[in-house]
Amino acid sequence: MTVDRPFLLLSTRPEDAAANEERLSFQTKMRIPEDAIEQRRVEQGPLGDVDLDAYSGVLLGGSPFNHTEPSKSELQLRVEREIGTLVNEIIDRDFPLMGACYGIGTVGSAIGARLGDEFAEEAGMVELLLTDDAVDDPLLDGFPPSFPTLVGHKEAISELPESATLLLTGIGCPTQMFRVKTNVYATQFHPELTAETLEARLRLYAHLGYFRLDVFDDILETAHAHDYSYSNRILANFAERYRRF
Repeated sequence: MTVDRPFLLLSTRPEDAAANEERLSFQTKMRIPEDAIEQRRVEQGPLGDVDLDAYSGVLLGGSPFNHTEPSKSELQLRVEREIGTLVNEIIDRDFPLMGACYGIGTVGSAIGARLGDEFAEEAGMVELLLTDDAVDDPLLDGFPPSFPTLVGHKEAISELPESATLLLTGIGCPTQMFRVKTNVYATQFHPELTAETLEARLRLYAHLGYFRLDVFDDILETAHAHDYSYSNRILANFAERYRRF
């Protein structure tokens, strides 16, 4: 009997509810069994050694941390150092990676991108636009020229180096998805979210300033009015392309 090589999900959310929801969201949108994802909560302890050959790919989710924060705790510094070291190895090997939100800053930092807060976006729905390079990318095959997704971030890529291929852009944030080499991907948006999971996450993080409390109901009304099947399909395509047994 063959044994599935799981995807490794690196999580840094300290709240159990948020970490569990993140794992479930990735698993369901990737359309894989529960045991096809191994989660390591790096905020709880050292990442330790990672044998990439034991996995189908690596997933890096969102985080309360921001790379551009002027003052960082020892915990954040350790998390950035350990995950950053692994991401450098992943890029060197061109190993499959999907980094979402916090992940785009990690991959961006590794390739020399400039990060800043000028393209921050309040939590909620935005429209994504495919670039010319997206047409031939296997994760975006058959996608329409534009589609909705869900965001919420205080920092973003301000300047993307030429070593990266821009795949998706947006009006408020020009770098929404890029690829490095052939197999390393990063998104500013959250391909794992639906309107329901966004609502749960916003209620959990209402105190962190990702949105104005006075427009909370408007954010939810807009979010629930759209379909995110294309955004979610990116994860399903990633799993289908890279899952190994």
